[in-house]
Amino acid sequence: MSHPTPSCTTSARKRRRRSAIVLGSETEGLDLGLNSLWDTGFSDTGLQVLAEGCPRLEKLCLIWCSAISSCGLVTLVQACSGLRVLDMQGCYVGDCGLRAVGESSKHLEELNLKFCEGLGDEGIVAVAEGCGKTLKSLGIASCARVTDVALQSVGANCQILEKLYLESESIRTAGVTAIAEGCPRLNSLQLKCINVTDEALLVVGQSCLSLETMALFSFQKFTESGLVAIGGGCKRLRAVTLSDSYYVSDRSLAAIASGCPELTVLEINGCHNIGTAGLQAIGRSCRKLVELVVKYCQKIGDEGLVEVGAGCPLLRALHLVDCAGIGDVGVGSIALGCPLLRRLHVRRCYKVGDKGIVAIGTHCKQMIDLSLRFCDRIGDDALIAVGQVCHQLKQINVSGCHRVGDSGLSAIAQGCPLLLHLDVSVCQNVGDMGLVALGKGCPLLKEVVLSHCRRITDVGLSLLVNKCKKLESCHMVYCPGVTAVGVATVITSCNALKKVLVEKWKVTPRTRRRASAILMEFCMDL
Repeated sequence: MSHPTPSCTTSARKRRRRSAIVLGSETEGLDLGLNSLWDTGFSDTGLQVLAEGCPRLEKLCLIWCSAISSCGLVTLVQACSGLRVLDMQGCYVGDCGLRAVGESSKHLEELNLKFCEGLGDEGIVAVAEGCGKTLKSLGIASCARVTDVALQSVGANCQILEKLYLESESIRTAGVTAIAEGCPRLNSLQLKCINVTDEALLVVGQSCLSLETMALFSFQKFTESGLVAIGGGCKRLRAVTLSDSYYVSDRSLAAIASGCPELTVLEINGCHNIGTAGLQAIGRSCRKLVELVVKYCQKIGDEGLVEVGAGCPLLRALHLVDCAGIGDVGVGSIALGCPLLRRLHVRRCYKVGDKGIVAIGTHCKQMIDLSLRFCDRIGDDALIAVGQVCHQLKQINVSGCHRVGDSGLSAIAQGCPLLLHLDVSVCQNVGDMGLVALGKGCPLLKEVVLSHCRRITDVGLSLLVNKCKKLESCHMVYCPGVTAVGVATVITSCNALKKVLVEKWKVTPRTRRRASAILMEFCMDL
């Protein structure tokens, strides 16, 4: 790895003061993505400094640097001809800037143009013609002036393209079809284009035989036939996301399941016509499945998860959100059939209760991340079972589980000494006894969320922070039993503390002065 030149190092130090982040050796890679969208200090002048001091620059990230224009980009790419990775998300550059990229950056491999609203077809065509022999990854989103003309040029010139992200209402079937036909090495395709039809997916299924990752968002014109074509042709698919469509049904999912035996990750989000039969097909055919995400699918019932539990023994992560038909039977089947499960996230699945989570606690000994948010039927019995078996647990979130109290929290504290993150917000039955147990049993705790816990007082907080010296974040908004004394105790007891969220009126001037050395801003008005 080359060493940074003195001039580049000096400029990097100056940029840090303007919220710029510098990673690695400045002669090889710079990340100038700003920490805040409101900080637009890095401009064309900064790019000129980079051009002069870092001629061997290969990687540059300019995410949301909105003060940068085509003029600065032209200066940079002309000086840094070895650029391989360029991320300009949110930069208002125009076609003349991209023309310079196409003319000068003959080694460019990755280009991100998401939210570059000043771009049109001309700039994309210039990049495709100039960098087509090396370009492997391209991202375009919310560029209203980019049409099928640009994508047809990409398809004609970028034969080794491997990754494509498209999000646009102005792109239609012809553009996606051109890329599918011209880029046979494509292995990752993400589309959010509401005007693209099944015809494009038919070509993808016929031509993109190396496809491994496919994500389709908000697609209104895809139907069963398109996804059947994908299942019939893309045998290497490993990760599939289907999001927000009324037109995809069980037959679509069954085609993916039967045609893609290598599938390891599946996300179904807001596809309201996919039901139990579709998920059953996944369980029967996809034995290599490792992660399953099911969100806002009201027609999927327990029988779907029963089949997944029976057929997917390698499952390590399961996410269920707003699935009214899934309950203890389905979750219990996952517990019995998937002993390698390490992450379980359940939110607003009101049929899931203690019985299902007790089964998880009994059989899934490798669990490290458990989130059970706003599941009204889950209480202390579930947490007691988890605490008895899941000794590797590092994160638990039971926010909004009103039946969880000190007994369940104490069981977690006693059985899970590696716990790092805990969220018991809006748990009205959690009080000081639970915090005392946490202090004794979980010395590694880094983050605790206690907001809206009305039974917690200064006493419990004091006993918690006196033991948990590695605590970095504490949220305790709307805890009426916590006073300014408790807040002061938290601030003064934890040297590693980075964030405290609490009502402003509970912070005394003395506490604020003490905290200023370790926290920039730790309170908020509510």
